[in-house]
Amino acid sequence: MCRRFSLSAGLEEVNQRFGIHRVMYYYKSRYNISPTQTMPVIVQEQGERVLDEYRWGLVPYWGKDAVNADITTVDQNPTYRKAIDTRRCVIPCNGLYYWRTVGKRSYAVRTVIGENEIFGMAGLYETWRDARGNEMRTCTVLMTDANEAISEFETRMPAILSEENMGKWLDPEIQGRHAVHPLLHTYRGQMRIYPVTPLVADDSHDHQQCIEEMDLKLAWVKNL
Repeated sequence: MCRRFSLSAGLEEVNQRFGIHRVMYYYKSRYNISPTQTMPVIVQEQGERVLDEYRWGLVPYWGKDAVNADITTVDQNPTYRKAIDTRRCVIPCNGLYYWRTVGKRSYAVRTVIGENEIFGMAGLYETWRDARGNEMRTCTVLMTDANEAISEFETRMPAILSEENMGKWLDPEIQGRHAVHPLLHTYRGQMRIYPVTPLVADDSHDHQQCIEEMDLKLAWVKNL
């Protein structure tokens, strides 16, 4: 499961990395994003890449995969069957958080590519209105098999899109399981893992401190 990540980058860097044409909200760096919070999402509208803000976790909760969706079964679930063709998005990220357990103790770690390189995770989104007519924009992260680095923590990891596949993923002309699934691969490049503050467990702690490498002696916490 992917349940916590960061996008600690300035707007100019994000725009350049993903070729953003329009920004639809007041952007700020995020150091600790967790489910039910809003987060940056890239969608394609009329041939332009748009950066907007969506709530993490599809609403209403049709199934257990509201926060993460598995690419191996996504087209079999009526929740996602139409979304996989018509409501695909890219979720910008530059670090994934996990907990490393040793014996009876554990500590938080951050997993990055290179020196905090920004990458795009494949996602799906839904837009609906409640009884009062208020618009709700929600999204989910697509998961694939974990690579060697992530397999220490989970059997699944976010599907990280290559530059070429990102363009295809956002292209509304590409539809159907056989066209879409080949775009989603397990990331095979090198990833660096380092200890961070246990405060990342606090959803309200969205601060640069979350991404700073921490002395391992201070990072340990007791498992309950």
